[in-house]
Amino acid sequence: MDKRKLMLLVGALIVAVGTALAARSMMGGGGSPQAIAAAKVEMGSKVLVAQRALPVGTIITADSIGFKAWPKEMVQDAYFLEGEADMQKMLGTVVRNPITAGEPITQGSLVAPGDRGFLAAALGPGMRAVTIPVSARTGVAGFVFPGDHIDLVLTQTVKGNDTQPLKASETIIRNLRVLATDQSATQEQVEGKTKVKAFSTVTVEVTPKIAEKIAVAQTIGTLSLSLRSLADNSAELEQAIASGDVKVPAGATPQDEEKLLKQALAHPLDGGTSFATGGDVSRFQRKSMPPMNGGASAGFTAPPAPAPAAMAGPVAPIRPRGPVVNITRGKDTVTVSVGAQ
Repeated sequence: MDKRKLMLLVGALIVAVGTALAARSMMGGGGSPQAIAAAKVEMGSKVLVAQRALPVGTIITADSIGFKAWPKEMVQDAYFLEGEADMQKMLGTVVRNPITAGEPITQGSLVAPGDRGFLAAALGPGMRAVTIPVSARTGVAGFVFPGDHIDLVLTQTVKGNDTQPLKASETIIRNLRVLATDQSATQEQVEGKTKVKAFSTVTVEVTPKIAEKIAVAQTIGTLSLSLRSLADNSAELEQAIASGDVKVPAGATPQDEEKLLKQALAHPLDGGTSFATGGDVSRFQRKSMPPMNGGASAGFTAPPAPAPAAMAGPVAPIRPRGPVVNITRGKDTVTVSVGAQ
């Protein structure tokens, strides 16, 4: 290699090293001012933010909101500030616009009880509000609050010709969301604890079909509330996903999946209900339906047909041939051949 080429190679190497050092210096110098600027952000008052995602219609509870320090330059007049806003007045309000987790809550994003459109804002699309009369015995002694989920139990007495009626109780609707108790959608706090009080009515969120069923159920017997555990919804949701009742579309984003699953968790269920009769509780109670006027009812076994009356002479009683059925009318039972008039 001649002397000229060697000098060109050394010069190119020196230029490359110098360029690398200059680039490193520029990159290192650019990061320091940013770190210093971030450290000098002045925090202002604490503002009210959402502790989790709050979709439209969510009833605000104590664990869904909280105060958090916010940059002073970003604090707006529409925010709820610590020391100025009353947390107790926030409880029971309804979310009008969707709020993401960690987002400040504005005064226009909540609807307070008593405001126009409050109950309508609490209802999901296509849902209805139905009020059910209860007592301290049928209303879980007041331990039901707005935002809870309940099952609805119908207790009735079925009478027939028999002296002993059938007493039965069945869960007719599951997973109903409570919107209000009496005319209150708030939870009264005393020394930081929720005060339990009796109520005479409870308003729940239902579908139009379930609203019709509840209206009929109130004329049949007594309705009672059964408070659901928070873990029940998750377990039933897993079963629904496994059985294919709840389907997540292909290509759905995590946000879409979360929204779909939350809707499934909050939806009332009127299928797969259970029941119990008096015979399940006591051996001295009925387990099947009593006979009704005009014949035997479903679940009741008719007594055997009485022997035919004695006839004069040695003539044997006439017995029907082929398949027969026993028809009971009142206290009389008649055996009739199938196909006979």
